[in-house]
Amino acid sequence: MATSAPVQRPQLIHIETDRRLGHEWDEWDGKPLPNNGDYAAPPRLFFAYSALTLLVVGAAATGLLFLLAPRLGALWAPLPAALGWILAGCCGAAVLWFAILLASFYGGVSLLPEALLERGPYLRMMNVTSRVARWLGRRDWVEHAAIDVYNTLAVRRGRTVGKGELLVLIPRCLSKGALDGVLAIAGRYEVPVFVATRGQLARRVIRERRPRAVVAVACERDMLTGLRDVAGKLPVLGLTMQLPNGPCRDAVLDLATMESWVKGLVGA
Repeated sequence: MATSAPVQRPQLIHIETDRRLGHEWDEWDGKPLPNNGDYAAPPRLFFAYSALTLLVVGAAATGLLFLLAPRLGALWAPLPAALGWILAGCCGAAVLWFAILLASFYGGVSLLPEALLERGPYLRMMNVTSRVARWLGRRDWVEHAAIDVYNTLAVRRGRTVGKGELLVLIPRCLSKGALDGVLAIAGRYEVPVFVATRGQLARRVIRERRPRAVVAVACERDMLTGLRDVAGKLPVLGLTMQLPNGPCRDAVLDLATMESWVKGLVGA
């Protein structure tokens, strides 16, 4: 009776460089992280903070225009009113886009092209909302929710690529069990795996390999930076990790989700 060939483990390419604790975690005091390093949060948390962000930005812009109106009027009398109408138009467009984002996410159908939804304004919204959440002490939870919303929108596009066109990027801080699991998945679907110790090295690998899609693994803070740098240029799915022993050490991840993403992208 014929036997199936054993699954070949992929070659793991490790890009080394000197590093200290990731700069996104410079303020970490060495104490255990909240909830054992698991920052899972529902999507509504990101939407709530995004609405707050729109309100704060709109109010700040309106207040600045009000303060500058006398000087602007001295330059040209109609200028404050003209800028006021422009600001009102921008605020209206932002609110409309946010409503479409909500309808797309909860309705299950993308109502805008990819460039106008998850790969354009959404990435900028994530970045600004993260800053507001940082001021309010909820950064990691809000970023986790934002990344989950982004992934949901991206997965719904149903994109597929060739096995050699998909790239899996992982950090070197994974636990042994998590690393073995990632390698097993990559071996089953014959996709390359790269370990990059810094964001700039991950970007270099992407430039050199020229993949058509990326599945990346990182903590919420590094993932948000990576999505901002890369996701606007090519499709990326970002899988966040749990940090039971603090940042940059023995991180774990949801291997079932990773396999589902890889399998879907290569059309297996």
